[in-house]
Amino acid sequence: MINLFRKKNKQRIWHFKGGIHPPEMKHQSKHIPLRRLPLAKHFIVPLTQHIGEPGNVLVKKGDTVLKGQALTQGKMPCLPVHAPTSGIVSHIGPATVAHPSGLSDICITIDADGKDEWIPHKGIDNYQTYPPHTLINYLHQSGIAGLGGAGFPTAEKLINALSQIEILIINGAECEPYITADDRLMQEHAKEIVEGCIILQHILKPKLTIIGIEDNKPEAIASMTKAISGLPNIIVRVIPTKYPSGGAKQLTKILTGREVPYNQHSAHIGVLMQNVGTVFAIQRAILHGEPLIERVVTLTGNAIGKKGNVWLPIGTPIKHVLAQCDFDTSSISCDQTPRLIMGGPLMGFVLPHSNVPIVKITNCLLAPDNKEIPLTDKEQPCIRCGLCIDACPTGLLPHQLYWFSKSKEHEKAEKYSLNDCIECGACAYVCPSNIPLVHYYRQEKFALREIKKDTIKKQQTKIRFEAKKQRIEQQKQLIAQKHKQAAIRTTEYNKDAIQAALSRIRQKQNLDDKKIASNEIGLHQNNLSTVSNGGNNIKSTMLVEAIARAKARKAQLQATSHPNDKAPLTTDTAVSPTDPTETQQRKHAVSEAIARAKARKAQLQATSH
Repeated sequence: MINLFRKKNKQRIWHFKGGIHPPEMKHQSKHIPLRRLPLAKHFIVPLTQHIGEPGNVLVKKGDTVLKGQALTQGKMPCLPVHAPTSGIVSHIGPATVAHPSGLSDICITIDADGKDEWIPHKGIDNYQTYPPHTLINYLHQSGIAGLGGAGFPTAEKLINALSQIEILIINGAECEPYITADDRLMQEHAKEIVEGCIILQHILKPKLTIIGIEDNKPEAIASMTKAISGLPNIIVRVIPTKYPSGGAKQLTKILTGREVPYNQHSAHIGVLMQNVGTVFAIQRAILHGEPLIERVVTLTGNAIGKKGNVWLPIGTPIKHVLAQCDFDTSSISCDQTPRLIMGGPLMGFVLPHSNVPIVKITNCLLAPDNKEIPLTDKEQPCIRCGLCIDACPTGLLPHQLYWFSKSKEHEKAEKYSLNDCIECGACAYVCPSNIPLVHYYRQEKFALREIKKDTIKKQQTKIRFEAKKQRIEQQKQLIAQKHKQAAIRTTEYNKDAIQAALSRIRQKQNLDDKKIASNEIGLHQNNLSTVSNGGNNIKSTMLVEAIARAKARKAQLQATSHPNDKAPLTTDTAVSPTDPTETQQRKHAVSEAIARAKARKAQLQATSH
């Protein structure tokens, strides 16, 4: 498909609806070679110079830093910023930044030491052997952002487009009046830009790379055509001069005929676009290890004596730049306030003062006098002429968006696709009522972003509240379950304890019964054993002898008693002695028996032990 596209459509271009042809005013700076200015004494580096959140600060007040040293860090899309020169960090805090609101943001101020000493740096040798993700991460650490105006982090843009890209477009259109930074960069550094294109081809694997340049830049066209000689997959396409042909969606339509769907990016149709300045920065980062710390800026306008394009380190105060280019404040004063425009006359904005620093998306400093760009006349009511509709390159209804934005009808403004507005300023340029339409659109876009942030914050708060409520309910259920289990365990424990106590009592009773029975059985067995042993048991022998003697005595007493004496004989009578000799004999016999019993008992105890 790409080969067929190249053969049939190599020189074909498509057109987009709308657009304007304002005076180009590029002759003031396009023929002046690039140059450098002396270093400033102080540099102000804002933490946020891109779309997304700022990174985490790595330095503190009083630290010594080298040129190219990272000042912040963060994961995508948080883009790091780097020191533009060597020196000492003198302040970290709010300072006025380059923004239409003129508000302050956190910045790092560096007092230059004049040495401009680099950190040790080296590019990636044989980058072709590295996988795309490694190179993309390296570009992120180098702080590369889109230099065409939007400031979108390049690494995130590439990572989201991997394995989707068929056509890579290099934007060299530079359609806005006065600005010639990309023109001079292509004239003097075409080879480096082409090397950056080859690096992107290795990362994205596109089938075709197209470099789009407006036909009012013949020197740049010749230089880029020469640089791509012998490279089959890179072509230069010349397009007509028309504003805003440099817009991403407009240039995509011009070069490929494809239209980017609503609320989507060009990657969804297989196209990715990079600015020539961004491609040059990619080449410097990969091949030389240099982070993005400087860029080309156009200095133009009748109030600037030394016009042209200069290399400016990021963070250079505009006050220093104006002092180096013979800035004449007398010809542009309005109520004693100099009129400085960052960017072009259509998409740029007036700076609050000259102590604002250069940032990554600063492509032009325009200082017109009152004759060159007269002060805007007083705003008049909209007459519904419809000229803004014809000029809009994105097919919107600018007059309706104006009413919705002015009356703060946010839902209607969003419904009428306000976010598709590229803020090119074509509608305001043709408005006969001098209505600053882009000003209203920017305010409404900011309001919509704040509403969206507030909505997201409320949703997150609601989610956190519901999650907390759920956690509390779960904790209550868990506690109730624990109490229930504890009660069950207590009941079971009590039952088990009672059963165990009863069991122990029964066992004790059984043991006592068994012990008693055993003792009785043992006693009986001992008695039987004693009787069976005959003369061995002293007690049995004594009992037998006593019984025999008692019977003999009884018989003797009965024989000697009177026959008519019927009174019963008592034991004392029966055993009372009538013969002293016989009594002594009996006592002697009993003593001997007792002595024999004691001896026998001692013998038994000795043998049992």
